[in-house]
Amino acid sequence: MDSLSVEKILEDNIPEQLLGKVKRVIYGRDLQSIQLPTLDKNLQCEIKGYKMGGARAEQLRDPRIVRVGLIQNTIVLPTSEPIADQRKAIHDKVGKYIEHAAKCGANIVCMQELWTMPMGFCTREKYPWAEFAEDAINGPTTSLVSKLARNHGIVVVSSILERDSTNSDILWNTTVVIDANGSVLGKQRKNHIPRNGDFNESTYYMEGNLGHPVFKTKFAKIGVVTCYGRHHPLNWLMYGINGAEIVFNPSAITSESFETLWQIEARCAAISNSYYTCAINRVGTEVYPQPFTSGDAKPPHKDLGEFFGSSYVTAPDGTRTPGLGRCSDGILIAEIDLNLCRQIRDLWNFPMTRRLDLYAHKLTEASNPDFQPQIIDK
Repeated sequence: MDSLSVEKILEDNIPEQLLGKVKRVIYGRDLQSIQLPTLDKNLQCEIKGYKMGGARAEQLRDPRIVRVGLIQNTIVLPTSEPIADQRKAIHDKVGKYIEHAAKCGANIVCMQELWTMPMGFCTREKYPWAEFAEDAINGPTTSLVSKLARNHGIVVVSSILERDSTNSDILWNTTVVIDANGSVLGKQRKNHIPRNGDFNESTYYMEGNLGHPVFKTKFAKIGVVTCYGRHHPLNWLMYGINGAEIVFNPSAITSESFETLWQIEARCAAISNSYYTCAINRVGTEVYPQPFTSGDAKPPHKDLGEFFGSSYVTAPDGTRTPGLGRCSDGILIAEIDLNLCRQIRDLWNFPMTRRLDLYAHKLTEASNPDFQPQIIDK
C-alpha cells in the first residue's frame, strides 16, 4: 500500500460514478490527458501529461501556451561507488529523460534538488560528498544541460552542489537556469537551510545570498524556491512581487518528514501569488556506507528514509495535476497558459488587496532584537 499514489488508491477504491466528483474536489478542474510518446524500453520511467486549461480566450492577447516538464529520479549506483562513476550514471539516465521531455514538447524542464548526487548531507561527513560540488557555469553538469538545452531549444532548471572557486571554494546549494540557446541565464542559491532531524545541511552550506531573482527566459519569467524554502510564505511572495509566472520547487523530501505538507504548500503558494508552481521531489531510499545519528534519540542508521516523489504542477486558480508515483522515476508534462496568471489576479484581486505597506512596517520592527509583539490584554 505504501508504494501506491493517492491517485491510484482513489481509482482502485472509489466507484467510477463518484470518482470524477472526488477528483474535482481534490484537484480542481477536470484536466485533459496528453498523449505522449513512449520512452525507450530500456528505461523504466513513468510518463504523465495534462493540459491544465482554465484560461479564457482574450480579445487583445493570444494564448501563451507553454509546456513544463518535471523530472523525478532515483540515484543509479550505490553511494559507495566512485564519485565520478555515480555522477556519470545519473547524467546518462537523466540526460535521456531530458531529451524525452523535449520530445514530449516541453519548453522548460526542471529536475529535483541536487539531482546529480545522493543527499549525503545527513551523514555530516564532508568527504566524499563535497567532491560532488562543481562550478555553476563551467562544471560538467552545466556543460551537459547547456548542450541539451541548445540542441532541443528548451530551458533547463538544474539544481547542483556549487563550488564557488572565486570565493574561497565555498559550497552552495545552487540552481542554474539555462536559456533555450544553451547560455547560462543566471543562478539562485537556496534561501532557507534546514536544521532538523537528519537534515543537517548547514554542515555544508549556508543560506543563499542572491535574493529572489526572476529569470526572463525565452518562454516565461521563472523563479526557484529550493526545497525547505517552500515552508516560508514570504519566500514565495517575493517571487510574485518580482514578476514570476512560474516558480519551480526542486526538492528532496522523505515521507516521514513532510509528506502531508508536500501536497499543499506549493499549491497554496500558487493561489496566494497568482502564478504556476512546479513541485519536484526525488524518489528512492539512499543507503550510506557509515551509520549516523542526528541527536533525535533514534538508533544509528544508514539511510535518510524514503523519498516519495509525487511531483505535481499547480495553476494560479489552485487546480493541480495528479502527482507522479511515490516510488518510480517519472516525467510529468503540463501544458499551461500563462495568460491565466493575470486573469486570476484580475478576478481575485489578491495583489490589489494585500497590504505590503502594513506588513513592511511591522516586519521592520520585528527584525529588531527588542521587538515587542502587538498583544493587547485587559
